[in-house]
Amino acid sequence: MVISMPIYVMLTTLTSEGRKTLKERPGRLFEVNREVEGMGAKILTQYAVLGPYDFVNILEAPDNETISRVAVELGSRGTLQTLTLAAIPAEQLVKSLEEAPKRKRRRARK
Repeated sequence: MVISMPIYVMLTTLTSEGRKTLKERPGRLFEVNREVEGMGAKILTQYAVLGPYDFVNILEAPDNETISRVAVELGSRGTLQTLTLAAIPAEQLVKSLEEAPKRKRRRARK
């Protein structure tokens, strides 16, 4: 699996105002998605969920600063709150763990 940019999981909870907006204008959800893309992030997939969060969004962005800017911008509107997590593909984690002993052995030989 080749990832071109870092991946982030953004858990979103709507405020009372956000729920009201979504009920009155359901298409607003997709307008916000386009705004997020205008800020430099790309929504790869999005799910409405039950439980403490209303949406789970999987995004890619060039760096932490970009995704932080997206979270602050969206949160400042008063219609939602976010919890954003950096995500590492499992394959990438396994590869880095497998390579760590090799790097350690190379350093020890120097």
